[in-house]
Amino acid sequence: MYTPLNIDKSPSEPFTDYTRWRLRVDDGGRHSWHYLNTDAECEQWPQTTVDKFWLGLDTELPELPKPNTPFEAARNGYEFYKQLQSHDGHWAGEYGGPMFLLPGLVIGSYVSGMAFTRNERLEMIRYLMNRAHPDDGGWGIHVEGHSTVFGTALNYAAIRILGLDAEHPVCVKARATLHQFGGATAIPSWGKFWLSVLNVYDWAGNNPIPPELWLLPNSVPFHPHRWWIHTRTVYVPLSYLYGVRFKAPEDDLILALRQELYPVDYYTIDWPAQRNNVASVDLYSPHTTILDVLNKVLSGYEACAIPPLRRAAVEYAYKLIVYEDENTGYQTLGPVSKMFNLVARAYHDGPNSEAYKLHEIKRQDFMWIGHEGMMMCGTNGSQLWDTGFITQALVETGLADLESNKEGLLKALDWLDKAQILQNPLHYETSYRHRTKGAWGFSTKEQGYTVSDCTGEGLKAVMYLQHHLKFTPKLVSEERMQSAVDLLLTMQNPGGGFASYELIRGPSWLEWLNPAEVFGNIMIEYSYPECTTSVITALAIFKKLYPAYRRSEIDRTMKNAIKYLHDSQTPEGGWVGSWGICFTYAMQFALESLSLVGEIYETSPVVSRACEFLLGKQRADGGWGESWTSCEQSRWIEHENSQVVQTCWATMALMYARYPHPEPIEKAVRLVMSRQSPNGSWPQEAIEGIFNKTCAIAYPNFKFSFPIWMLGKADTYLKGLKCGKQNETSNGHDRAGLYVDTILFPRRAD
Repeated sequence: MYTPLNIDKSPSEPFTDYTRWRLRVDDGGRHSWHYLNTDAECEQWPQTTVDKFWLGLDTELPELPKPNTPFEAARNGYEFYKQLQSHDGHWAGEYGGPMFLLPGLVIGSYVSGMAFTRNERLEMIRYLMNRAHPDDGGWGIHVEGHSTVFGTALNYAAIRILGLDAEHPVCVKARATLHQFGGATAIPSWGKFWLSVLNVYDWAGNNPIPPELWLLPNSVPFHPHRWWIHTRTVYVPLSYLYGVRFKAPEDDLILALRQELYPVDYYTIDWPAQRNNVASVDLYSPHTTILDVLNKVLSGYEACAIPPLRRAAVEYAYKLIVYEDENTGYQTLGPVSKMFNLVARAYHDGPNSEAYKLHEIKRQDFMWIGHEGMMMCGTNGSQLWDTGFITQALVETGLADLESNKEGLLKALDWLDKAQILQNPLHYETSYRHRTKGAWGFSTKEQGYTVSDCTGEGLKAVMYLQHHLKFTPKLVSEERMQSAVDLLLTMQNPGGGFASYELIRGPSWLEWLNPAEVFGNIMIEYSYPECTTSVITALAIFKKLYPAYRRSEIDRTMKNAIKYLHDSQTPEGGWVGSWGICFTYAMQFALESLSLVGEIYETSPVVSRACEFLLGKQRADGGWGESWTSCEQSRWIEHENSQVVQTCWATMALMYARYPHPEPIEKAVRLVMSRQSPNGSWPQEAIEGIFNKTCAIAYPNFKFSFPIWMLGKADTYLKGLKCGKQNETSNGHDRAGLYVDTILFPRRAD
């Protein structure tokens, strides 16, 4: 299955015939790539514009008339982008960037006996070759990061499993860098665990991950169900595999990797001494003294673990793994838990089981091929997120009214209708889940997780399409929209803010127990400005349309959310983004939501301070650009170049704030228009997203949705400034309603 491959060419060109790859979209937005081996297959299943675009091939789309106005540029942008809409109505796309995901896919598949096709292996090798650091040959935690032990050791193991020879120049260079770092003994905890599963790192080198924690009473303040959901869904299979001490059987490759990953003899390593050994290039969140003491206590327990208790704990952890698989259609919450669950089910149920087969099928949903090769995505996609933004953009800009765009919008509404989650999880309380009835998730209905801002943006998109366009049917009933509101009203934290997947369940001191070393703020949920503001805007627009439904509760929720937003503003005037980079991202959301309650530049010190902060960061070329390290350090750090997407976020923030002077907006518009290609598209620039402070992740569809949105809005906004109408909403008693009527949904005279 994993025979050596002879790779002696540059990764700049594909290792397979890219004209034979096809993206299949089915089952509510599932993505899977397939390679066609015969000409007859290719003729029967022609390559589409969507396939060509994501593969980096020539889309052959025509050049468009040169735009003279922002609206014309927005129209050209959507003329291109609508060609990328899938047949079912959503927009597919890559969601890559983290460099610790593909190794999990490869290692987990290898130890479970799951194969890849030869073409998949070739393009995964090519991706890793393309993403090796150009200077030292290592790999980082994400594609724009410096080389680390975490990235280098795991990706080295992956590329060797996939078939690259140890003496290939890529491996030689990466191995030298890894050895300079001290070797894989200094890998962070998640890396230690994957290498232990692969049997090239001894289990004794891991700090304890006891499954017995799941047997504690739920009322215990550090019970795992109180942890952030991404942490606990990873911890479940980790604790199971640790409890049974799973490891792959020795083979020639494993024996070779034991020698290649370390600058010293593998069999002389003092493994217990490596438990807290983490390379300085990796370390972001050092262990606290409390965590180190706790690990010593747990290590003592491991020496005398009670067999019946361990068996009961392992059995309970396995049940939780099954619950997660069945709740999510074997997608699980994310790619890390996906592959750990896969290994656990393969070990427990065997290769002939239904669970094994379903995990193998759904593994494809995370595999994405782009122009640099095949990667593993950060979820099974960002389907709802991308569809929600572009549909709102089209309505706000008036592009939705163009006859040529109506068919695509009807398809998008149909997809949004089918994407809403209409019931709670199959295993609800038993798997410690928040309710999901009424929610929209980040990707697909099947994946099945509530996300606060995705529910907000999904609800907004439906309301925009159904209530502000004359040609759309009412597919999503008022009752179903009420279910979304009901759900959102359950998600507000005591401080007024909204977290991502559920309420904050644990005390803040749980962060002292963060074992991951490479991520920050992962032990509990946190309230986020972006999530909070998506909810505020959704509730404000819903209240305008349905003023009688739970009015007092909505008003109270919005009031508390606005207070949170005021309180979380930095002294300089910004908001720190946690899911996009970084201040520009959060500012767009924050100023939109504040405007919906009448807080604009000329009436609110909070908003005026935010605008001045933004204006102070605008560059001479009219753009904005900040590095992903802004999120890591929670302070503005300049990128070497202005970024189109960030420029659009900042400009939209100014327009939401009703900033009265046109010059900054005009300069930004000129920059974004200047970077538009003749066919209406924009080139890919720096990475757009972030999570857990340190890991950047890609949202390549943002380079279409936000420039289209900003340019279309700017056209109307700048005309309004010239006519002296920019403040017409500031004196109205129903500011939110006036905003919805006159700003979100302008009607173009032409």
